[in-house]
Amino acid sequence: MAKNILIVDDAAFMRMMIKDILTKNGYNVAGEAENGAKAVEKYNELKPDLVLMDITMPEMDGIQALKKIKENDGGAMVIMCSAMGQQAMVIESIQAGAKDFIVKPFQADRVLEAVKKVVG
Repeated sequence: MAKNILIVDDAAFMRMMIKDILTKNGYNVAGEAENGAKAVEKYNELKPDLVLMDITMPEMDGIQALKKIKENDGGAMVIMCSAMGQQAMVIESIQAGAKDFIVKPFQADRVLEAVKKVVG
């Protein structure tokens, strides 16, 4: 069965790029959100198998959203994405429960490798 994935990024073209990579490889994009607050809402509504979430976003950043999602669902699978290779953010997101971390600009094989590792 195709895995349902929620894509969260404030940049529409980034969401489109990820969606393209995933759908071409048999994954189902269940929904999209443009900030952390919307991500939490959509997660609760859609209950996706996986969330691909940007860290730096308006309203609520990815780490805050990750913590909220994990509060509501301890088993949530989240992969964080960020252009900034800031070690502290990577560590903070992993401590908050992220399963993996992808650095922008995305390479399709790295995205797929992370997704496969987390949800198969």
